[in-house]
Amino acid sequence: MNQKYLQYEDKTSIFRTLWAKPSKTSSADLIHLFSDCIRAASSRTKEYLLFRDPENKFHPSPSTLSEIFLMTYVQHSSLLNLSDTFNCTAMTHEQRILLGAHWVWAVLDQPSKNPRIQIAVHVFHLPERTEDNLEDLSLDIYSDIMRMAGMAVVERTQAERMVEFCSSIGRDCYALFLFFGRQSDEGNIYGLLSNNLQAAVGKCVRIDQVFIDHFFKGAKCFATSSGMMQTLVGKEGDDPLTMLVKFT
Repeated sequence: MNQKYLQYEDKTSIFRTLWAKPSKTSSADLIHLFSDCIRAASSRTKEYLLFRDPENKFHPSPSTLSEIFLMTYVQHSSLLNLSDTFNCTAMTHEQRILLGAHWVWAVLDQPSKNPRIQIAVHVFHLPERTEDNLEDLSLDIYSDIMRMAGMAVVERTQAERMVEFCSSIGRDCYALFLFFGRQSDEGNIYGLLSNNLQAAVGKCVRIDQVFIDHFFKGAKCFATSSGMMQTLVGKEGDDPLTMLVKFT
């Protein structure tokens, strides 16, 4: 009797092992997967940054480059089912004008799915790829929207609007300025991440592409996308944080 019972237990234990639910993905694994999505988007975009048409007819516009990055990220994120943990919200045209952000990443708490960390992203392009009056056009549209809403118009660059947007949420909302190429390195993607740029606004400093690019002067060490996320997820308290990141 005991022998039959033991044989039965052996068989059922095998089935329990085969049918066991897979263990939950750890935070470290999720950060790794999220970073893989960012690297895939950066690598894909870099191909277009480096592309040179022999006939000089094809020139991807800044909006096209931003869409390539975002679409590649969303595609990889969807395949890995990361949307319940790392959310990505693309801004509408009006939201981009008002908030200065092209999209917002959010690290969601479980099971509430409330945002624990938010990263508002604004993309800068090389001057030769950007229309000269783009910032002025943005300000004109911004002013019109504010007037229609019956609100006071305060002249702010798009970068300043995003910094103020992040500041209104709190220290857990970070501004990430992506550079799709820099003058000294046109083919790579860099980023400045900070939750402390509001201090510059308070000193009447104009925050724009030139101002933010100064952070990279003489810099030799950069965090990776994975290192950036590990720092954010592991950060405790409301201390200011500013870091330079190289995505490619």
